[in-house]
Amino acid sequence: MNEQDDRLARAREEIAARVASFKATQEKFEREREEYYAATLGKAWSGFNRPSFWR
Repeated sequence: MNEQDDRLARAREEIAARVASFKATQEKFEREREEYYAATLGKAWSGFNRPSFWR
């Protein structure tokens, strides 16, 4: 391999690493959104299902 091929290979490796990092971050955000949604919806339903205000 010549110097240009080495630079291209390093650039591809860097891009692949950045893409992998971005994907991991997006998956983390998705998990956090789902957890927040489940917790928020759970709180809303638990407040809605309380019969104390009907009495």
